[in-house]
Amino acid sequence: MEPISIEGTPKTPTVNFDATSGKIEIKGRSIPENSIEFYKPLVDWLESYSSGPASLTEVNIQLEYFNTSSSKCILDVFKKLESIHKAGNEVVINWYYEEDDEDMLEAGEDYQSIIRIPFKMIEIEE
Repeated sequence: MEPISIEGTPKTPTVNFDATSGKIEIKGRSIPENSIEFYKPLVDWLESYSSGPASLTEVNIQLEYFNTSSSKCILDVFKKLESIHKAGNEVVINWYYEEDDEDMLEAGEDYQSIIRIPFKMIEIEE
């Protein structure tokens, strides 16, 4: 499976999805013009990945900011990961947030309450 590697811009996050290592990373700001268009290839990639995932899928989410439409798309990404987890594969989500960023911590906790995957909240110093 081809990895996905997208260089971040001021409006879109850096994305690295690697099936071989099972590492999935979304980092930066997510305020694309069209969130659905931006996230659809990621959701499609996870759909393909779900047929033969790595023994451990480690997901690192480190967003400074995301808009409402991105939040829905991020939930779609998590739902794909949840189906991989439900199929008996190990999936861990590391949700990074800056120490003063209550909103980002809360967003992670909101996802955690919806998605049945182990979440680790990781505070980073600015």
